[in-house]
Amino acid sequence: MVAVADPSNEELAEALERFASLLAAAGSNAYAVRAYRRVADRIRSFPLPVAPLVREGRAREIAGVGPGIEPRLRELVESGELLEATELRERLAPELVKKARRRSRAGRGLLLNRARALADRLAQELEGVAAGDPRRGAELTTRIAVVVRERGALQRLAELPDVIAVEERHGSHALAVTTEGVAIDVVAAEPGAFGTELVRATGSEEWLGSLPPLTTAEAEEDVFSALGLPWVPPELRELGAPPPPDDLLTIDDIRGDLHAHTTWSDGRASVLELAGAARDRGYDYVAVCDHTRAVSVVPGLDADDVRRQAVEIAAANELLAPFRVLRGIECDILPDGSLDLPDDVLAGLEWVQISLHAGQRRPRDELTKRVTTAMRHPAARCLSHPKGRLLNHRPENELDLDKVFGVALETGVALEVNGLPDRLDLSGAHVAEALAAGVPIVCSTDAHSVRGLANIELSVLTARRGGAPRGAVLNTRSLDELLGQR
Repeated sequence: MVAVADPSNEELAEALERFASLLAAAGSNAYAVRAYRRVADRIRSFPLPVAPLVREGRAREIAGVGPGIEPRLRELVESGELLEATELRERLAPELVKKARRRSRAGRGLLLNRARALADRLAQELEGVAAGDPRRGAELTTRIAVVVRERGALQRLAELPDVIAVEERHGSHALAVTTEGVAIDVVAAEPGAFGTELVRATGSEEWLGSLPPLTTAEAEEDVFSALGLPWVPPELRELGAPPPPDDLLTIDDIRGDLHAHTTWSDGRASVLELAGAARDRGYDYVAVCDHTRAVSVVPGLDADDVRRQAVEIAAANELLAPFRVLRGIECDILPDGSLDLPDDVLAGLEWVQISLHAGQRRPRDELTKRVTTAMRHPAARCLSHPKGRLLNHRPENELDLDKVFGVALETGVALEVNGLPDRLDLSGAHVAEALAAGVPIVCSTDAHSVRGLANIELSVLTARRGGAPRGAVLNTRSLDELLGQR
């Protein structure tokens, strides 16, 4: 009898993610859906193989695994699948197909972090390259594409665990629907035409429509050369996107994260844990920016808390030098535009993010006055998630960005490109507006865990969609340059 290898942590996490998506599509309790996704995240980063723990009855040593999730983990480890997931797939297939057809019309889509993970998984399984909305870094995905070299990949599509139904298959093309309710186009390129198909599968329809007929080429670069055009990075293949600067921002340009939370407010890592993870990413610095009390829906710091936290930050700096933990805060803007900490406390901090959490639906003039007043505080360094949106849930607020840009130029306050997947605020379009006005930006994660630091990729993708050059992003600078910048 041949022994079956235990599933890896990544395979278990992916199975739980797919089950969570099916539960969400079935209208299950939102808490249960979040619980499965949180456990999937923890399994991915768990330092030991999880399958042996599950077999030994020790699954509950993983945070978040309770009596509901434990038996499903055991079923996954022992049989390689979840019977309930299979039943849900069969029952929900017609509904998810219909959902995939409606998404773009409804203005809703799959968040970028989940879309990129799904697209990368499908591309790996099909031995192709991911394209469509995720490759452009679109904030919401309604279309995933994968370009492959062999038509045999089209036949394997129906067997993939992320695929719930194949709607059509003909010639070199197949269309399917995923468990996330998002369509996937798979294109098998003819010999010598891979680059052409990748350009076609990546660009938005409007951008592609603005181009002359594409020539046949194996490499994308050759397609652009044949058209007499400079190379256009995937993020800028949108109609009306700015031209790419020579020094378009890259992930390797980022030297530190200037917005991250710890257990002092609503984060899940201590100062030292967060700082160590930031250092391990190759950063020179990280700013601890926990909430203040006025945010109210989560724990926040008052003046005494900020002073006590300084002791913990100093201890981390002593251990991690020359890496630097900056004393920072995400300080709420109060209704009159003042800040939620005394001036003497704010003056002693190294990085002050100002944030509006309550009152997002206030009238345009009132909202703008409140924010611009706060920006004029001498301690303010950066305005967090300026437009206050929550993708798929809350539209942008009415903040007058033109007036904000004017005050930013007057005060030196930067604007944040927030990397939380449901924010990505500023958007790429607003980044382009800020840069055109001469306003600097900051790419930060708003991380609430060590894993959240990885969202810098989403922030950078969003900044690139606005054509951000390296020099316009403050946290590409050395610590001395950053702290001296006003």
